[in-house]
Amino acid sequence: MGIPKEPKPVKLFIALLSNHEALFPQLEGELAASFGAVDSASGILPWTLTDYYQEEMGSGLLRKFISFVSLVSPEKLAELKLITQGLEANHQWVQGERRGRRANIDPGYLDANKVVLATTKDASHRAYLRSGIFAEAALRFHGGSFQPFDYTYPDYRWPETLSFFSSLRSLYLSQLKVLG
Repeated sequence: MGIPKEPKPVKLFIALLSNHEALFPQLEGELAASFGAVDSASGILPWTLTDYYQEEMGSGLLRKFISFVSLVSPEKLAELKLITQGLEANHQWVQGERRGRRANIDPGYLDANKVVLATTKDASHRAYLRSGIFAEAALRFHGGSFQPFDYTYPDYRWPETLSFFSSLRSLYLSQLKVLG
């Protein structure tokens, strides 16, 4: 029989998506005010995978990932998603009765074995957390690198994204050593 124990803290990251590159520094500042100092950032990559967000957010979308110095408990993922939804709402555009996001701000976490995303959308491979928020393991660390699942979003399969998460994992593991 297994004995329940508290998990190690995890590395929080945020996936940003917007067609307003100039908005990224402002969002990073607001996110830092909520989650602490930023310690890592990916490059900004063009996101042309689908037209899913086009009506709401327009074309020319850009993807960027950031992470934070402080490690967090994985049980906070739903709470973090609710905070980022509030930030998205603060950056809405309004045209008459129509509203939309200027940025998609999605939290997730990384530990030694996986990358986990928070989402409001249920699916067969997602576990319910609370308050309408689900968790999805998007990548697993296997054979010395992160590997996608069949359902993993295409931008989480990009070599640049996998490289970012590989570097982030190294940073995370060094932080765990310091914690003892």
